[in-house]
Amino acid sequence: MAKNGIRLRKIGQQIIEMVSGKRIHSAWVVPGGVNASLSVEHRETIVQMIPEALDIITGTLLMFKKTLEQHREEIQTFANFPTFFMGMVNDQGNLEHVTGRLRIIDAKGHIVADGIDPADYQEHIAEAFEPWSYLKFPYYKPMGFPAGIYRVGPAARLNVCNGCGTELADQEWAEFRDLERGPVMSSFFNHYARLIEILFCIETMQELLHDPAILASRIRAVAQPNFPEGVGCVEAPRGTLIHHYRVDENGLMTWANLIVATGHNTMAMSRGVLQVAKRFITGTSVSEGALNRVEAVIRAFDPCLSCSTHALGQAPFSFRFMKADGTILREIEGEEEHSRRLKRQFNPSAVAKR
Repeated sequence: MAKNGIRLRKIGQQIIEMVSGKRIHSAWVVPGGVNASLSVEHRETIVQMIPEALDIITGTLLMFKKTLEQHREEIQTFANFPTFFMGMVNDQGNLEHVTGRLRIIDAKGHIVADGIDPADYQEHIAEAFEPWSYLKFPYYKPMGFPAGIYRVGPAARLNVCNGCGTELADQEWAEFRDLERGPVMSSFFNHYARLIEILFCIETMQELLHDPAILASRIRAVAQPNFPEGVGCVEAPRGTLIHHYRVDENGLMTWANLIVATGHNTMAMSRGVLQVAKRFITGTSVSEGALNRVEAVIRAFDPCLSCSTHALGQAPFSFRFMKADGTILREIEGEEEHSRRLKRQFNPSAVAKR
């Protein structure tokens, strides 16, 4: 299973490299299009990779679904609560990542806003601020703050769409939606949804590679700034990504507003941490694996945080137990828990007991 995961990641990186010339932080996408065409040779190489990628992802999905029953108790308290959901869909209401419109549904699955032009996002989304966080707290505007809590990301996208639009992914989407009578609530299923999206992307890639236009040489429009303001929106892996810019006559930015997936999910992540804390922590007593479960909730929403955010020379996080008046009862550093894990890992008697 580990080798398959590494191999699938390698296939993805190799495709990025063949398309853009660089695996990490490529500068292929530029204003007006892209800066290089796909070659015939690279197209054929990618086409040959598709069957192996499909085998890996379909096998992984089968394996994952077989393990779900083992995690039934955990799923119930893993950021599992009613919220709104937002994601991008195409003209048919199917899963879309790049050129669609936004759709918002409520906790029962009813569409409350549809066909939203990303340029009009401020009519539907407002942003609150809290003194204890650097993050903004976006919310569904008609419901107010904090009742307008919503989620974005893999499970949200599968919750809001009518289907995926490719054969195999549609079959998996139908099984996914059958988990609940309405939207799938537990964020544990973000992992499940990611696997389905990978399958959808591989199938979509296969379709695009057989389109003659994939080798076109007209790949970029070059122009001076035509508008002083613009909004861009895509479905990034973690969730909906909104960029809003204003520029001067030279194309230099004068103002910007970004709502990234971490921001959209801020309230849901906080509520998820609270739910896990209630499940695993009593008073100042921390049960085995409690810190790991908190980390797991955050990563289910935002796996990129583990490599995008670091505090050099400091513990990765800490738990602080306080009374209502602010009196600190106990503090646990993340490194303390890490040290405990290492001791258990290399303690033969502890291993024997397990």
